[in-house]
Amino acid sequence: MQTSLADFIRDTPEGREADAILRKCVHCGFCNATCPTYQLLGDELDGPRGRIYLIKQALEGVPVTASTQLHLDRCLTCRACETTCPSGVEYGRLADIGRALVGRQVNRPTGAGFMRGTLGAVLPRPWLFGLLLGLGRAFRPLLPAALAKKVPASVPSPGAWPEPRHARRMLVLAGCVQPALAPDTNAAAARILDRIGISLVQGAGAGCCGAVRYHLDDQQGGIADMRRLIDAWWPLIERGGIEAIVMTASGCGAMVKEYGHLLAGDPAYGDKAAKISAITRDLGEVLVAERAALAGLFGKAGATSQKIAYHPPCTLQHGQKLRGGIESLLTAAGFELAPVPDAHLCCGSAGTYSILQPELSTQLQQNKLAALQSGAPEAILTANIGCQTHLAVGSAVPVRHWITALEDRLGHS
Repeated sequence: MQTSLADFIRDTPEGREADAILRKCVHCGFCNATCPTYQLLGDELDGPRGRIYLIKQALEGVPVTASTQLHLDRCLTCRACETTCPSGVEYGRLADIGRALVGRQVNRPTGAGFMRGTLGAVLPRPWLFGLLLGLGRAFRPLLPAALAKKVPASVPSPGAWPEPRHARRMLVLAGCVQPALAPDTNAAAARILDRIGISLVQGAGAGCCGAVRYHLDDQQGGIADMRRLIDAWWPLIERGGIEAIVMTASGCGAMVKEYGHLLAGDPAYGDKAAKISAITRDLGEVLVAERAALAGLFGKAGATSQKIAYHPPCTLQHGQKLRGGIESLLTAAGFELAPVPDAHLCCGSAGTYSILQPELSTQLQQNKLAALQSGAPEAILTANIGCQTHLAVGSAVPVRHWITALEDRLGHS
């Protein structure tokens, strides 16, 4: 695709990156075939190819409008288009650059701006989110029906966290909302890893990975969150002995793996960010690599099989390009995996998308649940807290993180 970027952005890092991405696009349209919003709306501007043209026009100095912003807002950034694209177009990065550019030129309505500001203020602060969630549970009967559905009636107990006792140690991100919504996830991961000789530890003061604010048009706020997280982790990494950083939420994993790129030009954080990205692993990656150590645990699994449907989050299968590993672990542990049609499509959670685009998100949720439940599973398993809570709202069967189901299958030590 030929480009002629405007003077105000041509020689900036963002302009050079966007130009390189745009020049890879051959306008073939294969991306539209796997785009969830294009499938729902049938509008060229609500598919990757159309959005690429909108971003290209903005970069070339064509005035942008609220309509431009709407079409970009409707994008889930699921990155299924990247998996499909034969030319290797990095659409996710282009979308980030385009949204930031449009956001500087188009003022959102007061209500929409307030909503985004509130989400950016609450979600990255675990203590505040946890407090509000507790209040929501206490007053759940008084809440509007749509909001009450999003507030879980109860939260699972995390159980005991093993004391660090092994020479091999890995660091885990607690996350923003996961400690309040699913405290059992990281605890289950810690217990499984402990049984195969790895101690999982949490860094004090580690907060949000930056994804929430970065994808809410507050990229500088997101970058600040990334630096804060690096500061919390770096003393542990610098002392040595931390073999990997483990992510139990694939959305956080996809973001942290991009730190090296996003902070490459930062003289104070560039090298640290690159190191952190290099040693970040999804929990599934870690356990697939430890398959031999897990063999003994798999041998202790119960003889009765449980039929489950597995939902691979977009941030795992498209963002991190990790496919099949978790499924292989579940199969080895004795789960029967139900077939799931259109497993590549997004569930509609997409961070804050389910709040900001509720109609589209609900349609995608219903379509995904119909696919997941079509094989009559006893439970639905996934690898991201956002997908887990979003699907659980409308699911007829339990929705869990796969590591908690795996631990139950293998039994507690």
